[in-house]
Amino acid sequence: MDMETVKLSQIVEKLAPELGAFLTDHELNISIVLRDGLSFLGTADAVEIVQHSICEHQRDVLIH
Repeated sequence: MDMETVKLSQIVEKLAPELGAFLTDHELNISIVLRDGLSFLGTADAVEIVQHSICEHQRDVLIH
């Protein structure tokens, strides 16, 4: 299988729709490169990708 680039929103919609409420529009539009494509992704993989995406995009955010 070849690599596939998808939006995070596609991963969330397919495998973990309950997490969509926790993500911003910006986060949902992030491009994710999947080594084996979306069809080989499991729910646990999707949750891990969402967690990493949230951490990555909030790294420079200051909490007041």
